[in-house]
Amino acid sequence: MTSTGETSYDTMFGRMAVDQGLCTDDELRKAIQEYKERRKRDPLMLQDLMVELGYITASQAQRLKTSIKESKVAAQQIPGYKVLGKLGAGAMAVVYKAKQLSLNRTVAIKVLPKRFTENPEYVQRFYKEGQAAGKLNHPNIVQAIDVGEAGGYHYFVMEYVEGKTIADDLANGQVFGEKEAIEMIIQVCHALEHAHAHGLVHRDVKPKNIMINTQGVVKLADMGLARETTDIEAAQSEEGKAYGTPYYISPEQIRGKIDIDGRADIYGLGATFYHMVTGKVPFTGDDSAAIMRKHLKEKLVPPDHINTSLSAGVSEVIEIMMAKHREDRYNNVEELLLDLEALRAGHPPLQAHKRFDVSVLEQLENGDTVEAVQPEDTEEVITRYRLYLLILGAVSTVSVMIIVLMLVL
Repeated sequence: MTSTGETSYDTMFGRMAVDQGLCTDDELRKAIQEYKERRKRDPLMLQDLMVELGYITASQAQRLKTSIKESKVAAQQIPGYKVLGKLGAGAMAVVYKAKQLSLNRTVAIKVLPKRFTENPEYVQRFYKEGQAAGKLNHPNIVQAIDVGEAGGYHYFVMEYVEGKTIADDLANGQVFGEKEAIEMIIQVCHALEHAHAHGLVHRDVKPKNIMINTQGVVKLADMGLARETTDIEAAQSEEGKAYGTPYYISPEQIRGKIDIDGRADIYGLGATFYHMVTGKVPFTGDDSAAIMRKHLKEKLVPPDHINTSLSAGVSEVIEIMMAKHREDRYNNVEELLLDLEALRAGHPPLQAHKRFDVSVLEQLENGDTVEAVQPEDTEEVITRYRLYLLILGAVSTVSVMIIVLMLVL
């Protein structure tokens, strides 16, 4: 888990409200802005202001408050660890900074709130996260240390990472430079390469789950939605359900496909890459359903149309990563890495070119419109096509005339 220090109660409360779908990011930003102004003359809690603004209800605020307090008590009861402070919160858990007494090292402890322990599905998913992470050992993946239960609470102990998340920088308005973004995405690719080799698909690759420590090492976190590709029973139980984060979820996850594979992670990483270099998420909408419909149906605005300083190569790679149909994406992370490393060295992304060429040929064979043509190139293509028909027609006419003359003579 990552942190630039302890997280305030208000910050944790706000993030939990968003992650649990009680309010939107935009509503939280507005609440925080007003909160900062009001605090100068009127001491109040963020939770009270959010209720006042109508972003959450009083009962929802009380539930979140109880979850945070209960989780702290639970963390203090875990044998062998001493809680040092709060780190953050997500949709299903609160995370604390702690010391592992036996090894005298700092760790992060994720605690499942009491109200979630009553649901066997949540508890099972919580343990699956720990077990999935425990199978992996890679410098670009947050290391799992322990998982267990104490005092009726379930906990997961993991590596503590001093630093920040990509989401932190994006929230502060940062747009990443092309070279820096490529370096970071390459490190995430190595993490995914390791996970996929062990039969695990992450299914929730997004800026919040990508951490950067103080040495600049990138680490992939949160295996909460990870699933083994061989776990047919789990896949069947999840059929038709959309698991993932709306801004970064792949089309096949939205459709609840059973056979989710590593290409879903490539899509999520592509959406993250897009956000990093443009400062915008690929698709927006009034709610999660609207955003996910756009992932399925709406054409992606090329990233270099938003940030014109981007190279055509980077834009092309991202577009292939985010192809609607997984067959049109990179086949695997290894193939994607070839293009990313080529871009880093200043060379064109040859694998992306191959994917583009294959996609165009398949569409032509099926009699479909070639979607890969950029908008500004469309008129030129139509003009060339019309010219081709005119020439073909003229040639045919001349040929017929020659044949007629030969017959007459």
